[in-house]
Amino acid sequence: MTALTTRALLLDMDGTLVNSDAVVERCWRRWAERHGLDPDEALKVVHGRQGYATMAVLLPDRPMEQNYEDNRVMLAEETADLDGVVPVPGAPAFMAALDGLPHALVTSADEKLAQARMGAAGLRMPETRVTAECVGASKPDPEGFLKGAAELGFDPADCVVFEDSEAGIQAGRAAGMRVAGVGPRAAAFAPDVHVQDLTAITVTPLQDGTLSLTFA
Repeated sequence: MTALTTRALLLDMDGTLVNSDAVVERCWRRWAERHGLDPDEALKVVHGRQGYATMAVLLPDRPMEQNYEDNRVMLAEETADLDGVVPVPGAPAFMAALDGLPHALVTSADEKLAQARMGAAGLRMPETRVTAECVGASKPDPEGFLKGAAELGFDPADCVVFEDSEAGIQAGRAAGMRVAGVGPRAAAFAPDVHVQDLTAITVTPLQDGTLSLTFA
């Protein structure tokens, strides 16, 4: 059992709160096949980034304008396809435990996609959130997490990031935050603490205003 003390939590969405892997795989396999790429190889880099950033990795010589246009199409496809979108085990209780405590959603999804997926998973949408429209750079850039901390009014060192992907874990570290890895993908990227899902986490408010996080 591991314990961390923090003042605020910054939460990724896909793979951390919401299991959207089925949709992501369907949409990105189609895109990869249209561009003559190996879908299995493409899926190794899609998690955690905004779509245009993934496309830039996969097609480095393509004009960025085309990536932005394809990303707009991809977001529309993903927002319309909610088949198989479910909460990560433990997510409903975890979000209920955070109600009224300092936390923010920091996701590479745009607002429409975030609303659609959180709704499909039956999860409460945090009042404070940093979506794709709010940042100029995708994870692994730390901008989103730094904005989330600033909006909550806390220093980066006083925040713990919850992430599932390599890009997200790198972003949390670059922001100067501790990182809790969630799910099987996260284990390979050496987060500060790792759990298989959110059933293993207990959140306890302390009298001094801090939060105790226990990871079983």
